[in-house]
Amino acid sequence: MSDIGGAFEQYREVETGEAFTPQGPYALKVELSETSVMARGGAMVAYQGDVRFEHKGGGLGRMLKKAASGEDLRLMQCSGSGELFLANQAMLVHVLRLQDESMTVNGQNILAFDDQIEWDVTRVKGGAAGMLAGGLFNITLRGTGLVALTSDGQPMKLDVSEAPTFADPQAAIAWSGGVTTTLKTDMQAKSLIGFGSGESLQLGFTGQGWVLIQPSEGRPVLASG
Repeated sequence: MSDIGGAFEQYREVETGEAFTPQGPYALKVELSETSVMARGGAMVAYQGDVRFEHKGGGLGRMLKKAASGEDLRLMQCSGSGELFLANQAMLVHVLRLQDESMTVNGQNILAFDDQIEWDVTRVKGGAAGMLAGGLFNITLRGTGLVALTSDGQPMKLDVSEAPTFADPQAAIAWSGGVTTTLKTDMQAKSLIGFGSGESLQLGFTGQGWVLIQPSEGRPVLASG
């Protein structure tokens, strides 16, 4: 008797015993037991066991508002006992650990984080022009625990402390806590630099730390309903 399932053996679930385990380059497995995690709403692709989901919206200070992309990021608290599998449009998954420190993540690139990590929404300075930037609203994470990010393509890590650094607001996916951001408008550069709609707006980074840049302005947001 042939084993049809054997044809997919190379895709077998990866077991490490860790709380966050990448499943290949595009998915994440979260082991749920006594703790819960915050995850991107709609990112669940499968789960095994007794897993419960609770939407976390709240007031203006606890939700990413619609930006130029039209996307409204909502978080869900995932608890219970079992294994939760998360992904977002087959984007690359990256897992890192915060050790009593902080970082900021573009809302479009957050996938999951330990729920004991404190989080809030921050606004990039830049006046009315900032409303045109997809990266205007971001999530700041503080504390100790695991964080999972996504990127559209392989990212590059730039050292901000070496020189002032500028990026397309939607290409900058995360930066360390010692970095300060501002929004710069350069109308003369509108047709010369950048990937698309945000080329005249640049997100500036100064201070001590790093910024992670993806080679893309991100995936198009799929219409719902």
